[in-house]
Amino acid sequence: MKQAFVTLLALSLVGVTMPAPAHAASRIKDIVDVEGIRDNMLVGYGLVVGLNGTGDTLRNAPFTQQSLIGMLERLGVNTRGTTLKTANVAAVMVTANLPPFAAQGTRIDVTVSALGDASNLQGGVLLVTPLMGADGQVYAVSQGPVATGGFSAKGEAASVVRGVPTNARIANGAIVEREIEFNLAELQTLRLSLRNPDLTTAQRVATAINTYLGRNAAVADNPTTVELSVPSNRKGDVVQLLTQIEQIRVEPDLPARVIIDEASGVVVMGQDVRVSKVAIAQGNLTISVSETPQVSQPSPFSNQGQTAVVPRTTVTVDEEKKGKQLAYVDGSISLRELVDGLNALGVSPRDMITILQAIKSAGALQAEIEVM
Repeated sequence: MKQAFVTLLALSLVGVTMPAPAHAASRIKDIVDVEGIRDNMLVGYGLVVGLNGTGDTLRNAPFTQQSLIGMLERLGVNTRGTTLKTANVAAVMVTANLPPFAAQGTRIDVTVSALGDASNLQGGVLLVTPLMGADGQVYAVSQGPVATGGFSAKGEAASVVRGVPTNARIANGAIVEREIEFNLAELQTLRLSLRNPDLTTAQRVATAINTYLGRNAAVADNPTTVELSVPSNRKGDVVQLLTQIEQIRVEPDLPARVIIDEASGVVVMGQDVRVSKVAIAQGNLTISVSETPQVSQPSPFSNQGQTAVVPRTTVTVDEEKKGKQLAYVDGSISLRELVDGLNALGVSPRDMITILQAIKSAGALQAEIEVM
């Protein structure tokens, strides 16, 4: 009994000393990007060889033939003036993302996509392909066997395709040859870019940073950018400073917005959506018209009369009267109350889209509607 009491007392002390979790707060790391720390896109043009007859048709893809002739000439083989008939080569575009601070010699993943009429890249090998940035400089070189996520098979009268066999990847298929210089430790000013621009969130981020540092070092310039001046006692220690700032928690402020995708009937509403006093009526009117023509024939052995078709039309009107047809919505209700009220009417997602647009047109919806 004594041991059980001690255990209960220990659990109580743990419950008291442990901080309460911040449910709505997010780390600054999760809502901002540090200007200058970003990926760079690379692209290159190359050849995939070793395909099992699923490569480009050279007469339909002249760029593949020209690339093949040029490659062979660089290797000392002259094929100009000859007719090449190979289906084991495919021209491809090679793309990759160069991570920030990628050092020379590190490896990155690449994506290989067919450019001509190749039907399958399975089993192919990408030859040495330089990958260039937007400035035209070569930052990486890629080579290696490609791995496709799809497949295709065909016979005389049928074929099957799964996935996209003309798109492939090479894990660690490129080697970084040039580094992008960016001296983060020597920066005097840091710019933090919000992923979801908002004035209130930007000010909250600046306030939280200033509270942590104990000085006015951060200023919200606009809804997107918070400018942080590195304190004099943290010069040359920017990496550790950013590491500490990233863990600060801030509650982002979200605008009242309703997102509508009419194609799929999806409705997403933010928590700050409010509705003023409004009355909503919703019902379905179904009109059915059915034709059941009848045949009219004269009596047997009659010398007069003829067979005729007599039309018979039935029209029915069915107006759904289930539940409340007119609902009163009180002013300044919350999102939960709005959803509960619309569900009480038994409306479908597509009907809800029409109702929300009608409420917005009436000026009773204090939110922005965005139609995708």
